[in-house]
Amino acid sequence: MKIGDKVRFLNDIGGGVVTGFQGKDIVIVEDADGFQIPTHITDVVVTNDDDYSTSRIVENKSKPTAKHVEEDTDYDPADRPVTFRAPVEERRGGDVLSAYLAFVPIDIKEITSTRFETYFVNDSNYYMRYCYMVAEGASWQLRSTGEVEPNTKLFIEEFGRDQLNSMERVSVQVIAYKRERPFLLKPAVDVQMRIDTVKFYKLHTFRDSDFFEQPALIYTIVEKDRTTRPLVVDPEQLKKEMLGKIKADSQLPTGHVKDKHADPNAPVVVDLHAAELLDSMAGMSSADILNYQMETFRKTLKDHEKERGRKIVFIHGKGEGVLRAAIINELRYRYKRYTFQDASFQEYGYGATQVTIK
Repeated sequence: MKIGDKVRFLNDIGGGVVTGFQGKDIVIVEDADGFQIPTHITDVVVTNDDDYSTSRIVENKSKPTAKHVEEDTDYDPADRPVTFRAPVEERRGGDVLSAYLAFVPIDIKEITSTRFETYFVNDSNYYMRYCYMVAEGASWQLRSTGEVEPNTKLFIEEFGRDQLNSMERVSVQVIAYKRERPFLLKPAVDVQMRIDTVKFYKLHTFRDSDFFEQPALIYTIVEKDRTTRPLVVDPEQLKKEMLGKIKADSQLPTGHVKDKHADPNAPVVVDLHAAELLDSMAGMSSADILNYQMETFRKTLKDHEKERGRKIVFIHGKGEGVLRAAIINELRYRYKRYTFQDASFQEYGYGATQVTIK
């Protein structure tokens, strides 16, 4: 509606010409006698002639306009949005939880330069609500969250090699359920995993699977209701390991500790077993013992931080790998400038890590 349009009143007889507006809702209509009548814009209708009779008003209100007829004629039911949702089809054996985190190279032929895609694979009859996070020091950063339908996979993100260093430790939390049907309650899944970033540079680590047409690197979150072993401490097992009771894996050959004064180039050897560090562990919890071992580890590095090229061997035993995992985590995030590797098995057994001061 604009100035100059001929209009008629819907709730009264007559009409006129639009001469102006007051705000957004009031139109000024000038009738045949020259009177200007403020009228609400919803109480007038545009007309093309001067016939303001009531019969014409009723006729036009009941008769659809050409625009409406045209819209109705052009309307295609196929254009309606799809609201139907097919019920989920369940498969035999799918009532046990199985879920995976998958990394897929975009161009497997260019493995040294390609980018990668991350997928959450739900291989079960349950819906899964997930949270996918990466570690940032002692904190966590949420990368993705969402719902994955049964027996499907969901794209999470795309990333490049420049982001690999931030993905060495990831966490996935999952809640499983079904819709519109009864189901067995499944415990919530909370898994932390270490991602070996070196594998992203090796072609043979990406393998064929039932979930992708191209090779993929797949990590298990939960399989047949069994959660992959999380990076959490079993207090009893930790205490046994710290007390040196697991001797099969941590026992060292005779004469393994070398006198560092006899050979200036020989590595410094530090035995982190609790029995070697402490005269008594009475009243100490597993966490207290682990903290003491890690303080010894840090103090040793501090004492030798100015000796560039110095090699230090930390004997931690194999066991369940709790102490080793804590040491490796420190080296990756707190002492990034130092290099480290497994120490010589012949000299120190399996349970030792060698650090080189840089």
